[in-house]
Amino acid sequence: MVTATALETELLELAGSVPDPELPVLSLQELGVLRAVRLRGADAVDVDLTPTYTGCPAVEAMSLDIERVLREHGMREVTVRTVLAPAWSTDDITDEGRRKLREFGIAPPRERRDSGPVALTLGPTRTLPGEPDPLHCPHCGSADTELLSRFSSTACKALRRCLDCREPFDHFKEL
Repeated sequence: MVTATALETELLELAGSVPDPELPVLSLQELGVLRAVRLRGADAVDVDLTPTYTGCPAVEAMSLDIERVLREHGMREVTVRTVLAPAWSTDDITDEGRRKLREFGIAPPRERRDSGPVALTLGPTRTLPGEPDPLHCPHCGSADTELLSRFSSTACKALRRCLDCREPFDHFKEL
């Protein structure tokens, strides 16, 4: 394993501070999509970026923003590579990112308990009483919520409603 230089660490922090174009409350580091920064000479750098899903339309905007920030920091050549393996998972969202999602009114994804494929289950759209790991409303904290739509403003979010406070909210789906 190669140890990062002080400049690579600094560039990783700079690139990681770029806001996500679809969820600007989160930085790319908090979202967990920024994988690596490697120097290639004194003023050239390679950046590895993993999209939240294959075909994510925000990758181009993320890449351009990373290039801009690193060029402003003196990097003449910035190459952002899209890396698909290992695939991004909602487990990659940092604790700080989950906190910010909740404060922004988006229910963060639940923690996955295994690393295998995500099981697809078709069943009730409402959180059932006593259900393990219920989805809590980010507004009032109630676990009594229902699914309104499997897709919301982006493909990675679902639209839900709290049955206690009646407020709709996005849920960042588990992947």
